[in-house]
Amino acid sequence: MSELWSAPHRGSEPINAIVTIPGSKSVTNRALILAALCQSPSLLRKPLHSRDSALMIGGLRALGVGIEQAANGDLTVTPAPLFGPAGIDVGNAGTVMRFLPPVAAMANGLIHFDGDARSHERPLGPVIAALEALGVSIEHGSRYSLPMTINAHGQLKGGRVEVDATSSSQFISALLLVAPATKEGITVIHTGTSLPSMPHIEMTIAMLREKGVNVEVSENTWVVHPHQMQGADFVVEPDLSNAAPFMGAAMICGGKVVITDWPRATTQPGDQLREIFTRMGADLRFVGNDLEITGTGRIHGIDIDLHDVGELTPSIAALCALADSPSYLRGIGHLRLHETDRLKALATEINALGGDVVDEPTALRINPRPLHADVFHTYEDHRLATAGAMLGLSINGIEVEDIATTQKTLPDFPGAWSQLLRGGQ
Repeated sequence: MSELWSAPHRGSEPINAIVTIPGSKSVTNRALILAALCQSPSLLRKPLHSRDSALMIGGLRALGVGIEQAANGDLTVTPAPLFGPAGIDVGNAGTVMRFLPPVAAMANGLIHFDGDARSHERPLGPVIAALEALGVSIEHGSRYSLPMTINAHGQLKGGRVEVDATSSSQFISALLLVAPATKEGITVIHTGTSLPSMPHIEMTIAMLREKGVNVEVSENTWVVHPHQMQGADFVVEPDLSNAAPFMGAAMICGGKVVITDWPRATTQPGDQLREIFTRMGADLRFVGNDLEITGTGRIHGIDIDLHDVGELTPSIAALCALADSPSYLRGIGHLRLHETDRLKALATEINALGGDVVDEPTALRINPRPLHADVFHTYEDHRLATAGAMLGLSINGIEVEDIATTQKTLPDFPGAWSQLLRGGQ
């Protein structure tokens, strides 16, 4: 068993804290891809520095892109001809394993991709099949998964490609991001039955349009025209999804938490926390550039479709386990293919604490019950780890396995969590 972290217990002692959330992983990794495909250097201000972003930076550097980090953490990205041979470690980062292969397809030479054991199990086939349909030569196993090697011959021609993105919207974003740098642009047609996390596709489109790229959108079809993108000075928004456990702390213990620099307008799925947590009993309001969340220590259950904001599920599930009424979290079957099977993991771990969670094929039914101390396993999933920390606020004696997995998107979660409980920034 990995090292155990004793989750701080707070009980009903109110919290009063100001929290600054690091930059968005989703925005940072998209911005890095776009900057690498520009015609001139870019400056990325306040980017996230975590394992996922480090893997993206490492992959782009392996392809020949110049990326320099200033003392304050800002990144200067200098485009350069892409080339191999190169080896790229994707870890267990979905954005890296799905966004970088189309970029690598525009290099010259052999580009080998591999990652953590779990990365071999996560779906990648739609990206591989799409690139092959666009004329890219890829050596891979029969499962269309990692490890794989791309035999790249320079710029992609582009064209029309069909993709089943039922299991991840990242398959769509991966092709949209590289499309402006192709000769003819790319038309992507989604052929699946559903499309999860639509806000993430909207984020990709918004960032492309900010670069001057012409993107046409119709039902299940995206047309991205070729465009010579120019570098720019770009500020990365704070990661709103990562704010969820800190906001939830005010709801669990009562008191007030202020999240600094919450954007008034954003494409991040985490912005929906404002509505969701209001429905669950919190009071939220903007104070200048910040978002203030006030809780009473009483949490209401919720019946909600989280299909478009599935990444918020672990934090919401933790709150539901402590609520005063049952909850039904629907439309989240695609979470079985994330860092771990998040539905099974949440049901297993909350039930091990004495909870009553029913794991349905695409949903969780959560009936609150008195919980007790035990080990909360994380399955190398950062959002499971933060959910365990949230439960520890209310339940004395929770020990979270492998809290270090939070480094995937939060550089120092234990330190930030302790600071939250001390009331400081």
